[in-house]
Amino acid sequence: MPSTVRLATVSDLPAILAILGRVVPLMNAAGNQQWSADYPNEEVFRRDIEQQHLWVAELNGTVAAFAALTHNHQDPEYAQADWDANEPALVTHRLAVDPAAQGHGLAAALLEQAEHLAHQQNLRVLRVDTNSENAATQRLFPKLGYRFAGEITLAFRPGLRFFCYEKRLG
Repeated sequence: MPSTVRLATVSDLPAILAILGRVVPLMNAAGNQQWSADYPNEEVFRRDIEQQHLWVAELNGTVAAFAALTHNHQDPEYAQADWDANEPALVTHRLAVDPAAQGHGLAAALLEQAEHLAHQQNLRVLRVDTNSENAATQRLFPKLGYRFAGEITLAFRPGLRFFCYEKRLG
């Protein structure tokens, strides 16, 4: 398990961008075109940090994973999913684990942080989507109690399909 899950700071950007640089080529090689050289980028992560949405998981004192945990801010296409788009939810975006740190529960720890934040904010729903080609997350989300909520397409990512998952908290 990670030694720490905490809010990211600007000083974490080099580590975050380095992880991104290792993850994107592996995703693309596996047929997952969800991320590219253009997205996500430093500007996106800076905005996440400024809004206090970006969280990091450290392994042995080193940033090894990250995720943006935001509120409902979702494009209209998410109405295609089998969920109530008007219900407030905590949404996980831009989840990645350094390939060298996979298998240590870092993604699960970040998703647990999403659950903790949702409880703090009196939200009963967690949501996440993933590229249809991302087999790892399609195994992870159901294992953590998320239900498959359908498939959507996004205008700003033409040609890609995304699977949506939702978890209701007790």
